[in-house]
Amino acid sequence: MKPINDSLNQLVNKKDFKARLEALKNSILSNSEVKTFLQEHRHELDEQMVDRGLMKMHEFIDQSKCCDKCPSLQSCVNMVKGYHPQLVVKGRNIDLQYERCPRKVQEDERKEQESFIQCMYVPKEILQATMSDIEIEQGRFEAIKLVRDFVREYEPNKKMKALYLHGSFGVGKTYFLGAIANALAEKKVKSTILYVPEFLRELKGSFQDQSFNEKIEYVKKVPVLMLDDLGAESVTSWMRDDVLGTILQFRMLENLPTFFSSNLNFKELQHHLTYTQRGEQEELKAARVMERIKSLAIPVEMNGENKRNN
Repeated sequence: MKPINDSLNQLVNKKDFKARLEALKNSILSNSEVKTFLQEHRHELDEQMVDRGLMKMHEFIDQSKCCDKCPSLQSCVNMVKGYHPQLVVKGRNIDLQYERCPRKVQEDERKEQESFIQCMYVPKEILQATMSDIEIEQGRFEAIKLVRDFVREYEPNKKMKALYLHGSFGVGKTYFLGAIANALAEKKVKSTILYVPEFLRELKGSFQDQSFNEKIEYVKKVPVLMLDDLGAESVTSWMRDDVLGTILQFRMLENLPTFFSSNLNFKELQHHLTYTQRGEQEELKAARVMERIKSLAIPVEMNGENKRNN
C-alpha cells in the first residue's frame, strides 16, 4: 500500500503542488465507496472534516476489501492481516475501523470447529473429513444413513446408540469417524478420535509419569468417543478388563455415545478378546466387554474398494 504521505512528498517540490493536491483529493472523493460513505453521513460531516479525513480515506481505498486484492489469508496485503477497513465517523473525524475479512472469518470458524475435535494418534488429515466428501457406494448406504440420523438427533444426556463400523482394510472407516466428528463439531459437540493400539501403548508408559488416571478419566468422560481400529491391539487381561472394560462401563452407565471402527465383526472381536498374550482363554471376561460394546453401538458392515491402494 502506498501511504498518502508518499504521494504528498512527491508533490511538495512541484510548482503546481496545489493543483496536484486538488487532483488527488478529487481522485479520493470520486471513489464509489467513499462517495457512498460521504452521502450516508452527509448530515454529520462538514468540509473541514472531509479534508482532515483525506488520509484515512486514501488508506481505505488502497487496502483490500472483502479479500478482493488478496490471493489468500496468508498473503493478505492489508496493514493488519485478516482485517479489512470500514470508514466510520468518530466525533469530529473520519476514521477507520478494522473488521475481520471473509477469509479470516472462515479460518477462525475452521479453527473453532477443529477445537471441538481431539485426535489422539490419528492422522491430522482426518480433521478435514466431511460427510459431503464421502463417496456414495452400495456398501456404505446403511452407515451413511445411520450417521446422519445420529448427528441430527444427538442431544447431550440423550440415550443413543452409536455405530460399530467393521470391514476390511482401507474401506474408509477412520475417515467416517472424522466426518462424524466434524459434523458434530458444527453443532459445537466435543468428540475424541482415539487410535486404540497406540493409546494402549502410551498408557503402559504413563505409570512412570503418573498420568495414567488422568488419561483414563478424560477418555471416559468425553461427550462423544470414537475408538479407532479396535481389535488391532495385543490382548492382555489388563488392557481388556482394567482399561477397555472400565471405559466402556462408565460410558454405558452415563449414556455417553461411543463409536468403534474395526476390521473384525462382533464374533471375530469376541474371539480376539478371549485369548490373551499369555495364552489364557477367558471367555467370560471377553463376553462382558462385548456386552458393553453391543449396548453402546449398532454393528454396521462397510464394504468397498481399498482406498489406500488408489
